[in-house]
Amino acid sequence: MSSIQTQFLNIKAHHSRYPAIDPETTLKGSASSKIVFIAGASQGIGRATAVAFAQAGARAIYTTARSEKALEETKALVSKANPETQSEYMVCDVTDEEEVKASITDCVTKFGGIDVVDSNAGYLDQWKKIGESDPASWWKTWEVNLKGTYYLIRYTISYLIDSAKKHSSRGSTGGHLILISSVGAQFVTPTASDYQTSKHAINRLCEFVEVDHGEDGVKCFAIHPGGVPTALAKNMPDRLHANLIDEPDLPAGFTVWLCSGKADWAKGRYLSCNWDVDELTQIKDQIIQDDLLVNRLRTKA
Repeated sequence: MSSIQTQFLNIKAHHSRYPAIDPETTLKGSASSKIVFIAGASQGIGRATAVAFAQAGARAIYTTARSEKALEETKALVSKANPETQSEYMVCDVTDEEEVKASITDCVTKFGGIDVVDSNAGYLDQWKKIGESDPASWWKTWEVNLKGTYYLIRYTISYLIDSAKKHSSRGSTGGHLILISSVGAQFVTPTASDYQTSKHAINRLCEFVEVDHGEDGVKCFAIHPGGVPTALAKNMPDRLHANLIDEPDLPAGFTVWLCSGKADWAKGRYLSCNWDVDELTQIKDQIIQDDLLVNRLRTKA
């Protein structure tokens, strides 16, 4: 069995949207009344996620990225997917604390709160051995992938707590936080020290959100989005491009499924968007009982 296979549960794998995570059928209406904040929504997975939430009936979608033109395109696609979904955006660099705060404030001012946060902005430069790496590029990976994610969590957490309370009083579920991790978080691949360590840290950060704010009603998940051939992913060495076989609507649909409340039992854990959600749910008790899908140090052979 390959090293990649060992990182996946022994359940059916998907590479594109399927009925259980389809926002236009099974999950239609699941995002009704919700306000969704997506960072890194100018293209690829982030853009597909914005469209998927619109298809699922989101009341409003607020997007950020560094390209205004691309954000305009995403907004148009959201409106096309669901003319009833309101959409606004702000140009924002997630590594800039003040810009992150300003975008969150603008979202809340325009729409009245935040029910879902999707931290999708990421960075991956050309991989090099540590002794040959560019220090500025190596640290930028951490600044975008981790510091940017921290800023989003820090300044949206109070709204997510409010959302969880509000939806709980209505008999529904809110306060969902999605962090983009990677299957690479579990590996030690030569030349990938910056990217893989930053994603490993994302998994642990997700666990800390659960420890610190799980009782407040926040449901946080760290997800591997699959091998989607995004511009970022194509910066990996050519030998790994054969693994880029997944469609962006896979993580988009999986994220909508997570935020529907169907997986609240798995909060604080690392999940792969490739995993079949019905089979995943069937082993729920084992995952909880054995505390699976979290970072732990094995001390027994």
